[in-house]
Amino acid sequence: MRPVYKRVLLKISGEALAAKNGFGFDPAKVNQIADEIKEIHDAGVEMGIVMGAGNIFRGGTAEGIDRAAGDMIGMLATAINSLVLREYLENRGIDSRVLSAIDIPKAAEFFSSRRALHHLEKNRVVIIAGGTGNPYFTTDSAAALRCLEIRAEVLLKATKVDGIYDSDPVKNPAAKRFDSLTHSQALEKNLKIMDATAFSLCMEHAVPIIVFKLLEPGNLQKVIEGIPIGTIVKKGA
Repeated sequence: MRPVYKRVLLKISGEALAAKNGFGFDPAKVNQIADEIKEIHDAGVEMGIVMGAGNIFRGGTAEGIDRAAGDMIGMLATAINSLVLREYLENRGIDSRVLSAIDIPKAAEFFSSRRALHHLEKNRVVIIAGGTGNPYFTTDSAAALRCLEIRAEVLLKATKVDGIYDSDPVKNPAAKRFDSLTHSQALEKNLKIMDATAFSLCMEHAVPIIVFKLLEPGNLQKVIEGIPIGTIVKKGA
């Protein structure tokens, strides 16, 4: 493998870990993800990972639960996913640390950029839980923020689809996939693959975003090698 990046931030949705019913964990999926992360780690790429929680709880849409409370429950759920992934990575001999934006002292270290950078420099995979630590922000926004804080070169958004489309490809078979976009185009088109806060933060700091299908074997390696797959969102000319 010939990586084109030295340090990356990988955003993994909770749905990527889910069983067939959309909830919980599918060991085969988690094994595949852990195997691919190992390949990248063994190639010398430093990696921060931000976990979602959609396989456990979706705070913003939970009926009967206040939004702020729901978001806190969702942030706790990201810690569960982070601990699960850590165990799969540790079983492969990869030194990993879970850092959390909410204080869970017996489960994770409290997140700070300095602590995250220290672990990355020690060749550890850093799994970041707890979103931003605040309600009303998505884990996509957390991924953009952490990408900047750990000084990653690119934000890799791993999803269930193979890029960004002009409409939902599940509902619209004629949906058009974009090979590339600028941050401003993604905002103007109101594309839903990431929220506006995440796009805006990456645009302000010229951080490229690559959206790709995670559970296609070899895709993560291709992204790391600079092979064009999925959709890249980057600074305009």
